[in-house]
Amino acid sequence: MNFLKFSILFRNRLRIVPISFFICMIFFPYMNNIKLSLLSLFVFLTLSVSAQKLLVTGKVMEQESNKPLSFSTIRIFDLEDKLLNGNLSNELGEFSIEIPSLEFYLEVDYIGYQTIKTEVYRVAKDAKRFSVGELKMNLGSNSLDEVTVTAEKSQMEFTLDKRVFNVGKDLSSLGGNAADILVNIPSVTVDPDGAVKLRGSGNVRILIDGQPSGLVSFKGGAGLKQLQASMIDRVEVITNPSARYEAEGMAGIINIILKKDRKTGFNGSYEVVLGLPANYGLAANINYRQKKINFFVNYALSFTNTPSWASTFQNRTVGEELYILRQRDEGAVTGLNNNIRGGLDYFFNENSILTASYLFSRSDGGRTVDLVYEDFLGSLSNPTAVSTRSQVEDEIEPISEYVLNYKRTFEKEGHVLSAQFRFLDHWENSDQVFTENFFGVDGKTVLRRPSVQKSINDEFEKQYLFQLDYTQPFAKKGKFEAGVRSSFRDMVNDYEVTDEQENGTFVPLPEFVNYFVYDENIHAAYGILGNEGTKVSYQVGARLEWTDVQTELRDTKEVNPRNYMNLFPSAHLSYHLGKENSLQLSYSKRVRRPVYNDLSPFMTFRDSRNFFSGNPDLNPEFSDVVELGHLKYFEKASISSAIYYRNTVGLIDRIRTLNEVGFATTRPENLNSEKAIGGDITADFKPYKWWKMDWNLNVFNAKIDGSNIQEDYKAQTTTWFTRYNSRFTLKNGLDIQLRLNYDAPRLAAQGSRKAIAYADLAASKEILKGGGRLNLSVSDIFNSRISRYTNFGSGFVTDGESQGRLRQVNLTFNYKFNQDKKQ
Repeated sequence: MNFLKFSILFRNRLRIVPISFFICMIFFPYMNNIKLSLLSLFVFLTLSVSAQKLLVTGKVMEQESNKPLSFSTIRIFDLEDKLLNGNLSNELGEFSIEIPSLEFYLEVDYIGYQTIKTEVYRVAKDAKRFSVGELKMNLGSNSLDEVTVTAEKSQMEFTLDKRVFNVGKDLSSLGGNAADILVNIPSVTVDPDGAVKLRGSGNVRILIDGQPSGLVSFKGGAGLKQLQASMIDRVEVITNPSARYEAEGMAGIINIILKKDRKTGFNGSYEVVLGLPANYGLAANINYRQKKINFFVNYALSFTNTPSWASTFQNRTVGEELYILRQRDEGAVTGLNNNIRGGLDYFFNENSILTASYLFSRSDGGRTVDLVYEDFLGSLSNPTAVSTRSQVEDEIEPISEYVLNYKRTFEKEGHVLSAQFRFLDHWENSDQVFTENFFGVDGKTVLRRPSVQKSINDEFEKQYLFQLDYTQPFAKKGKFEAGVRSSFRDMVNDYEVTDEQENGTFVPLPEFVNYFVYDENIHAAYGILGNEGTKVSYQVGARLEWTDVQTELRDTKEVNPRNYMNLFPSAHLSYHLGKENSLQLSYSKRVRRPVYNDLSPFMTFRDSRNFFSGNPDLNPEFSDVVELGHLKYFEKASISSAIYYRNTVGLIDRIRTLNEVGFATTRPENLNSEKAIGGDITADFKPYKWWKMDWNLNVFNAKIDGSNIQEDYKAQTTTWFTRYNSRFTLKNGLDIQLRLNYDAPRLAAQGSRKAIAYADLAASKEILKGGGRLNLSVSDIFNSRISRYTNFGSGFVTDGESQGRLRQVNLTFNYKFNQDKKQ
């Protein structure tokens, strides 16, 4: 770099120093040296401003419907094919980009549409502004025999307020399920037990097609294993949502979008999966559109067998005595999963669309677990008892979801009215048998007759949801949004455990028999006002939510009503620095309400030494979230970065306690607070046409105060996780993808969790003249994705490790007809 280039770069970076200094002053009271280093890294990435000569404006539209295409990618090149600048179109399809040249051409990309390459424009020397007018895009080719130039769908797409992960481009997810997809998304982690975290927080709201789903009602993130990856189009991650979205979810929202196409004619895809451990699947996605009707259907059938293991080592001190427990679990979960989703769009005209859809999911599962307990007194050289316990479970879980949606667009761009009705009908039946045998210290001598229990667990859920949204544009680029939403949710759990008597009859255990009722009604209204300028854009809003929750244990007549109303403000301020370089400062207030599993007092009975239950007295937790995001595009790369601060009151966390005989109970409790500050960087880089890589790093510091439970339940931890992905596109349609993952150790209020490192590898080959693709993937190559933890409490320390899913190898065949080959 010569002196002149250095001087220009230094001068341009100085222009943003006042902004950076102001940011530092805001966050300084909360930062230690590590936090300051993180902020310094973020500020360095934002210091780039370019000269401005000509403002190029225009609008991207769909040819067939004449509707705007939001967030299209526009790049401007000079006559030597050098990138001058670029940006994304806004929600109205409009864009304005500053360039330092008067001779140029544009390239416009949008997922599923043919790339536009415009003519060369030559602008008068004294011009300061130039409009290219409307750029209209056609859908991708309807025939595989036609030769067209189409844009390859990127694996990740960035905007300031969300990230979009396109499932079809991730080779390692093919043949898997929705939980496997989330493992590969930047800033998202999924532990071996299926719990989903965003930026290190498990308080994340998971939606399917923008709404709650029965798949996550009872089992949380673990329920996503029932949804096959072949049905998913993309995943949106929204870290600081506006008032438009429900306030649930401290860390943000993960929105899983299912596949649906509106391409004219008949098109679709088929998929076959073979895997080890057993993973067999068939899937089809079909779409047909003719004039005013668009019909779509997705079907997936799979059978899986997922082995797992866990071990626990516990020291318990009572007076002068030391009691030791060594435990080993081995098990497997089998599942036959059926998912079918169908629907149709009826076009009254291109501005008025009615959509009806139906989703049916049924899982027929089985679980077997074998546990071994070894008890010692004083040391491992002094065994006192050995016992074994087995669990055999049969489970049926059908889910039905009905959706009716209407959307009306008016003459003025951005003027939209939409309404939705959704009904969810979900139930689950689980029958379990537990058998426990008791032996002497040799592990062979039978001490007494086996103990046999049976558990019957029936759960039912019905939910009605109504939503109305309205957007009214004003001025040139301003808009006002408003909406209302009502949700009525009723859940019931009929639970009973019986114990076998000497005469062979089964008698209910009183402490494990009850009928739990959960009624939840949430009503909300919101308003948002926003405007967009050449440099500065803003959006301010507020959401009012009224919550009415009541739980009831009918057999013991315990009723627990909860009613509260809360205001959730949000604000977003964006500043465009030029040269595909933008900043956004945002604030929102969020809530995590205790849900059904958090409140249900019934204990799991699989493990006779370790019980898990909910807490009917749990209160909601509230967070204030501030985030500063930065988005920068380069010719061959892009960087999305952010720093965030989250202050949580009433933090919900699971606490483990031991009774007088050493049996453990784990249930959620409200802790005093958690204060977290962190930084997040996601970057992609394409050094060559055949090599593309992306990298994500999240670093955060959390200070947890659980002294209201026990005085020493306090922890401060600085931890991080990172993910690196590299994809090579070789000759003859061969792709290879390598992904490396590392989740660093972290502390919690009641212990710690050790690091997790694992790697994934996949290869894909085009066949059948590009219409088909064969994919081989290996998840967790080294079988190292093992969770290790330590918990402590009054008089005990517990060390444990577990692996909920072992190395998985999948072979997937996919065939597309009448679709773009590179989607």
